Amino acid sequence: MKENDKEIENLIERMMAENTLESPSIDFTSKIMSQVLVAEKSKIKAYKPLISRSTWIFIGISLVALTAYAVYSNNEVANFEIAQTYSDKASALFSGIHISKNVLYALLVVPFMILVQIGVLKNYFDKKYEL
Repeated sequence: MKENDKEIENLIERMMAENTLESPSIDFTSKIMSQVLVAEKSKIKAYKPLISRSTWIFIGISLVALTAYAVYSNNEVANFEIAQTYSDKASALFSGIHISKNVLYALLVVPFMILVQIGVLKNYFDKKYEL
């Protein structure tokens, strides 16, 4: 067994002596780093929101205008037959429902607080994952 092991060792030594170590070219590192930089640049994408700021401004102004129109032109809307019919049906539908002040306040405040939390969390995650 020991002779067999020695023969194997001799064979390995001869093979190692015949083959020299391969070395990379001189500019090997610079070529690899240039490929890495190109790959990193292609991955980076600028953040673009789904709905642009100008669209949000338009939506907000439209909602404010619609609300102002509904509030200040209440008498004109009541003159229409269709509006009167739906108004009567809606008042008859909700006439039996009584909402306490606490529930009313909760229904008004909770959506506002959710919107505030969305803004705060968005700001937090934007700072956390800033490039």
